[in-house]
Amino acid sequence: MIQEEIFKQLSVIELASVLAGPSVGMFFAELGARVIKIENKTTGGDVTRGWKVPGEPEDGTFSAYYQQVNFGKEVQLRDLKSREEQDAVHRLIEKADVVISNFLPEKAQAMRMDEETLRHLNPQLIFAHLSAFGESCTRPAFDVVLQAEAGFLFMTGAKDGPPAKMPVALIDLLAAHQLKEGILLALIYRMQHQKGSSVKTSLIEAAVSSLANQANNWLVADHIPQRMGSQHPNIAPYGDVFYTKDEQAIVLAIGTERHFQRLCQVLQRIDLLQEKNYQNNPKRVQNREALNASLQTAIQQFDRTVLLKRLEAEGVPAGSIRSMPEVFELPQARALIRHYELPDGSRGTCLQSTVFQVIL
Repeated sequence: MIQEEIFKQLSVIELASVLAGPSVGMFFAELGARVIKIENKTTGGDVTRGWKVPGEPEDGTFSAYYQQVNFGKEVQLRDLKSREEQDAVHRLIEKADVVISNFLPEKAQAMRMDEETLRHLNPQLIFAHLSAFGESCTRPAFDVVLQAEAGFLFMTGAKDGPPAKMPVALIDLLAAHQLKEGILLALIYRMQHQKGSSVKTSLIEAAVSSLANQANNWLVADHIPQRMGSQHPNIAPYGDVFYTKDEQAIVLAIGTERHFQRLCQVLQRIDLLQEKNYQNNPKRVQNREALNASLQTAIQQFDRTVLLKRLEAEGVPAGSIRSMPEVFELPQARALIRHYELPDGSRGTCLQSTVFQVIL
């Protein structure tokens, strides 16, 4: 593959734990780079080794969580408070291309793993650093804290319910994507100028920059987004959940007038097209509750499989609300399952995270 040909000479040292930084390391491992993950010997390794769901064996070394973001890496357990161990890692970094770190500045300096020290060892090094609230802030945080501080928690959940956390650590993943993009730009710069550089991002910046239309609804229209389940503040019906005759849940995503026309045709409710309260999207947003009641009555006349096939044939965006076992009934999902050897020789499982293709 083209990416393996490009990245096979790349050496990455991962001084990061949990999800965001390790996701970046796994990205480069999947592309064919040599990624060496340095874990804390004194604590038994990355904290996520023990983050297990009910049903996982307690005596196993590596949790499913850990397995998901550590594919293809060489793991070294090091005590970075030891001068000897620091020197051993420095020897790796002297020959490396990229270092990924999420150490707090004071801790990094105490362990001689700060940017100044490492770039003195290797002037062509790309030093990539993740922080929670920016380089000048020493406040630590896990993903849910960023979901709260960046407004996601306030917006997420049922209309009359409490704030709800997103079920994946999305802020970590968003920050990881930002750091990957920065590293790739730094690699291009180094190819052109033979110089190293610093790449830095924070979880709070990654989170706020991803608020997209929800932020702009506030900035432009003074609209404060509220909790509304899976519904969309700007479009209706979009994200609205309905139940079919066989008691299966589906979701609609009616983004255009054509979509709404075809939906009404499939449901045999052409009369809704004549209703003045539904004749354009702003009116459907304003009258969402009454519209959804009419749509639910119509949708209950169909089994899910039959209805989704008819909607697909008419180009109407809709989908099944799938449980995790149902997700992996999809061939696209099954194709992303990877098995690999963990550091102790046991079998690990993860999902492939690089899903783009470069075709020459």
